[in-house]
Amino acid sequence: MDDAILQSHWFEKYKNVAAQIKKTAEIELVAAGFNTNIDAVVKISGKQISALAKQFSLSLADVQNCQTVLDSPKSVVCGIIKCFINGIAEEWLTDKQSVDKWIEEIIGADKLQMGGQAGIIANALALTDTQKIAVNTASHPKILSGLFIESEKLQATDESGKLVPACKINRAQDVPPVHRIIEFDKGDVLVLEGREYICPKSNRFIATYDPLNAKMQINEGFKTYLLNNGFDYFIIAGYNLLSGGDGLIAAQKSAELLHELKKKNGIMHLEIASTQDKKIRAYMMEKIAPLCDSIGLNERETLDVLEVILPDDWQKIKNIPLNAENLFEAVIKIKKQTKVKRIQLHFFGLYICVQDKNYKFSATQSLNGMLCAAAVAASKASLGYLQNKQDLLASLEKNRAKICFSEIIKLSEHIKSNAILNSGITEYDGYDIIAVPTLLVENPKTLVGMGDTISSLSLVCAR
Repeated sequence: MDDAILQSHWFEKYKNVAAQIKKTAEIELVAAGFNTNIDAVVKISGKQISALAKQFSLSLADVQNCQTVLDSPKSVVCGIIKCFINGIAEEWLTDKQSVDKWIEEIIGADKLQMGGQAGIIANALALTDTQKIAVNTASHPKILSGLFIESEKLQATDESGKLVPACKINRAQDVPPVHRIIEFDKGDVLVLEGREYICPKSNRFIATYDPLNAKMQINEGFKTYLLNNGFDYFIIAGYNLLSGGDGLIAAQKSAELLHELKKKNGIMHLEIASTQDKKIRAYMMEKIAPLCDSIGLNERETLDVLEVILPDDWQKIKNIPLNAENLFEAVIKIKKQTKVKRIQLHFFGLYICVQDKNYKFSATQSLNGMLCAAAVAASKASLGYLQNKQDLLASLEKNRAKICFSEIIKLSEHIKSNAILNSGITEYDGYDIIAVPTLLVENPKTLVGMGDTISSLSLVCAR
């Protein structure tokens, strides 16, 4: 099947997205926790990074050996360079407000937008027909309220512990939780030790100073509401902000809550995110993931998971280019090791879902959800935002979008299945395999929150 025929064939599938999103009206409540914050986003050039590298007399060895904890401005620059050179996204934490202030003063910000997996997910779902969305906010000053979609159905906890529209809350005593998102472009060039490095993929480095979310503070009103009322879906994230002994204690407390919430029989999904602390990551996979019905990850997070659950397999692929074939095999290994019923991988050009044959959604339903997620993610990348219902389908207007088939073709050849290329569904090793070639966006205006948008829409639109 040539590319033109494939384009036409898959665009027919994408035509069902609008009707599929409307089916979310069947959903009474989606909860999102635990991290909501403000993202201060800035685009940085290779020339600017080169100047910072020169200022701190950085070498390639410095970058390669840098710890993933931000203890100085120098470590911030190392993190930026590492992500730029490799075209990857990582989030590093700091407990030093002085480091955050240095970024604010020297690198700055182009715009403020909703951040944190829970906040991004809540805003995206508020544009669907879902009846109610409840989001946990550790801190909720007025500046954060202004970043929530203006909707009565999107709710958080006010000062009295009551769920009210998130856009109207002003917990005036709360300190604004600001994360620094430093983006860079594919094809840009930086100079380090006189050598040029070309960025292979547009991505970002995240530097975070956020004491409350770093303790995974769960609002009592949010917790009580879920325990009393239950939920259809609970999309869980925020472990990426935890570190050290205090972080482990916070993770353990969250596990106790999730044990109780599992009794409510709603669908619980864990978004892995870029979790730098290996002990937190290991705890998350050992204790949190088994409580959940589903997990979502990208290619980098796939490696991170392998490192803590199957280190020998991680050693084999950690330094080689990642593609549909080796990522698929890695996800299969994670699936078998963790026994989580559903795993969804999202990376450039392709989404792959591996789920049990008796999963709560059929393979066709999961395919429907993933198509919706791909369309909405492409819209967000091309617009740079999602502000109203019309934005959800912007990528499909006037047939402007192209579908990327390179990775699904590789997967089809790897597992020897034409069905996965033609229908997006096949069986492999006793599992249902669902794969969706994604809409291609040239020169994306944003990449922040793409994974969160993809995972949440894939779930709630699977029907």
